[in-house]
Amino acid sequence: MSIGSAWSSFMGSMNKEQAFELLDAYFQKGGNFIDTASNYQDEESERWLGEWIAARGNRDQIVLATKFTNDYKSYERGKGKVVNSCGNHKRSLHMSLRDSLVKLQTDYIDILYLHWWDWTTSIEEVMDALHLVVQQGKVLYLGISDSPAWVVSAANTYARAHGKTPFSIYQGRWNVMHRDFERDIIPMARHFGMALAPFHVLGQGKFQSAKDIEAREKRGESLRVLGDSLRVAGGAEQSKQEIEISAALAKVAEEHSIESVTAIALAYVMTKYPYVYPIIGGRKVNHLEDNIQSLKISLTDKQIEYLESIIPFDVGFPYNYIGSDSRETGKCPVPMTSAGHLAIVRNAQPIQPA
Repeated sequence: MSIGSAWSSFMGSMNKEQAFELLDAYFQKGGNFIDTASNYQDEESERWLGEWIAARGNRDQIVLATKFTNDYKSYERGKGKVVNSCGNHKRSLHMSLRDSLVKLQTDYIDILYLHWWDWTTSIEEVMDALHLVVQQGKVLYLGISDSPAWVVSAANTYARAHGKTPFSIYQGRWNVMHRDFERDIIPMARHFGMALAPFHVLGQGKFQSAKDIEAREKRGESLRVLGDSLRVAGGAEQSKQEIEISAALAKVAEEHSIESVTAIALAYVMTKYPYVYPIIGGRKVNHLEDNIQSLKISLTDKQIEYLESIIPFDVGFPYNYIGSDSRETGKCPVPMTSAGHLAIVRNAQPIQPA
């Protein structure tokens, strides 16, 4: 979403030369997974990515993901091109994918995401239409973003029962401050063997140590003003919770002999589930290099417990009544203890840094 200049008023400025410099640095350091969407930067993101991939001749080395659902033509409202370019229906999918393939200068998409659940298209229509584009060879794998766990579960159950292609990956908001993923989404992903591609892992750029904030102020740089909803401005200042979380991340970073709070924030989500591919965004190469440090960090149970204590998370009913999945906790469910002792086989754990 950072690649492009059309949304510079709230995303920060990045011209094409800077975008290519960032992409080159990412690719040269071994990065191969790129996430975009049909509407990002008023279609500029896909166009620039397509130009970069064509110029570098590296399409076969890139795992390319894009999304449909968002009204990707809204900036052309005066031209009357809006009405069919939004939603999860078959027509929206057809138009968006057709245009994405042209912009990205490719004949297939590695992962196509449904961007958000629109509450108007049936699960059956969505899965049947998505399976068709897979059969056509235009898409290899399917993902879903910003949708309730029950919708994804129903969709994948329908797909499995009817020989359709299921969703393989889920994308949504998750970080050490917002842990809603842990309620239903992570258990759902584990059940269906799905990967997770969380965004906002770095708190929309608001996870910054006091030292980082001071350095920004000296340079005259403000924090991003992108709010929870696209194009809705949030405050350019850190909230009380963001300050508290940033201080905790800085403390753990110091224990690992680094200064980067973002590396710790990334390491946190990659410690919680085996198949996590964080969306990091950003506009500067030095930020990318900072974030890459997370791949060397293995957080201890004590450090995770400390980070999670800063802003308590209420898992809610029924989990606060029957307990969490025993295969996650490794503990016998409390209601079962009266019947005897159970030894629990734990779920697969994330691969730790070598």
